[in-house]
Amino acid sequence: MLSRSRSSSASDSSAASRNHSGAWRMTAAATVAVMLAAGVAGCKPTTSEKPAAPAASASQPLATPPIAINQSSAPAAPLVAGLPDFTPLVDRVGPSVVNIRTMEKVRTSRLGGSGTPEEQMEELLRKFFGVPLPDGHPRRGSPAPDGGEERPTGVGSGFILSADGYIMTNAHVVDGADDLLVTLPDKREFRAKVVGKDVRTDVAVVKIEGKDLPAVRIGKVDTLKVGQWVMAIGSPFGLENTVTAGIVSAMQRDTGDYLPFIQTDVAINPGNSGGPLINMQGEVVGINSQIYSRSGGFMGISFSIPIDEAVRIADQLRATGTVTRGRIGVQIGTVGKDVAESMGLGKEEGALVRGVESGSPAEKAGVQPGDIITKFNGSTIARTSDLPRLVGETKPGTEATITVLRNGSSKDLAITIAKAEDDATPRSLLGQNGEKLPGAAAIKSLGLNVAEISAQQRQQLRGKGGVLVQEVEAGSPAERAGLAQGDIILAIGNQQVDNVAGFSAAVGKLPPNRASSLLFQRGEFAQFTMIRPAAR
Repeated sequence: MLSRSRSSSASDSSAASRNHSGAWRMTAAATVAVMLAAGVAGCKPTTSEKPAAPAASASQPLATPPIAINQSSAPAAPLVAGLPDFTPLVDRVGPSVVNIRTMEKVRTSRLGGSGTPEEQMEELLRKFFGVPLPDGHPRRGSPAPDGGEERPTGVGSGFILSADGYIMTNAHVVDGADDLLVTLPDKREFRAKVVGKDVRTDVAVVKIEGKDLPAVRIGKVDTLKVGQWVMAIGSPFGLENTVTAGIVSAMQRDTGDYLPFIQTDVAINPGNSGGPLINMQGEVVGINSQIYSRSGGFMGISFSIPIDEAVRIADQLRATGTVTRGRIGVQIGTVGKDVAESMGLGKEEGALVRGVESGSPAEKAGVQPGDIITKFNGSTIARTSDLPRLVGETKPGTEATITVLRNGSSKDLAITIAKAEDDATPRSLLGQNGEKLPGAAAIKSLGLNVAEISAQQRQQLRGKGGVLVQEVEAGSPAERAGLAQGDIILAIGNQQVDNVAGFSAAVGKLPPNRASSLLFQRGEFAQFTMIRPAAR
């Protein structure tokens, strides 16, 4: 599972195990034939022995030639010249890394008024966050700026972005906090305010009233390579200015989030969130954000937000306090092996259009379910996650060009980018009560039951035909294809569906155990998927 590496949302326990073992072994065997001269000391084979075969002459080639081994007379230079020294990096970046404590205003009635303040605080943290504050952190309440009392609720990290006090961290570090207390490595403390946060990318900017502060240097992510050393500084479990190091494990790791991540094996634990990932030039290349863990602690897989994406978001937050994104109104999926084979593609690249929102910029531009978007404004869509990122970075109202692959042909479509609304959710088109409808039929090879759509439903679909999915069997081809009760199947195997009889006939023509295209309507979206009928 993926978890945010913050102390207020993860277990206090940490597990880090690295077992790297393996050795190359080469065994060479040589067979030497020894022939004893006849009559020496009267030696003769016993009854259980056979006479030795005549030895091969020098002019006869060996039956099996020796293995050619690439050897050099000169000693090879080592590929890795020892372990790096991180002390210069710590000296350079360390003063810019801050500790962020989130504070909560507390009323006696909220804590029940029983027990000592220390006990009440521990109970609050156990109840809501699963971990207590580490030893050395204040457990008693402190005066709030506006009077009353406040207590720390969580610990995170951040780094100084500019000398005038802007600090970058994770959105989940500051989320829900009544107040923020920022501590610099020189022990100076500042009250901070949240300038803005973006939940989708997990980036936040906070501001302290300081000047001539030591700001970090920003590096270039595109120069980072798998296998390179990187370093992290943060406050795991509240232990300030903790330094850990490792290597880049993968680049552009897609975890299902909005951004592709930098994957490393740097030890990241709750409290490291928001801290910098640093290259060997002492430049920040990422923000430590997530870990993969089964225990809540470090397990050798950490994820960092690429700094170029984070800075782009931070610039918007500093300017307006919010992030504005573009949208085109499509639902997309990965171009897998089935889709690539069906479309005659040589590579599994691009973004498969599974659905097109009614009235969206994509529909107006002529995008259809089943299209594969290969380029956006000239930029190649190598991964599915590239498209939402590129579209999101485009200012609403901008005229853009998308390249789609349809029926083996590539074509460019002009499209106007709309503004994305964070709370926009598709409205449901149909409300199902599970009742049996006229014309219901079971399609065993797909594992679903279908029925005729009503006149009202047909009108809502703008006169399109189709069949209504009444039921989907667990583990069936239909379930694996993503179909659900209430969907309306519009086409299968590139053949339009008008009614149940036509759908049954079309399914009967499909080759078993081979992927076929299927178009269906869900809510306001027409969606595309691939389905493999079972053998009949």
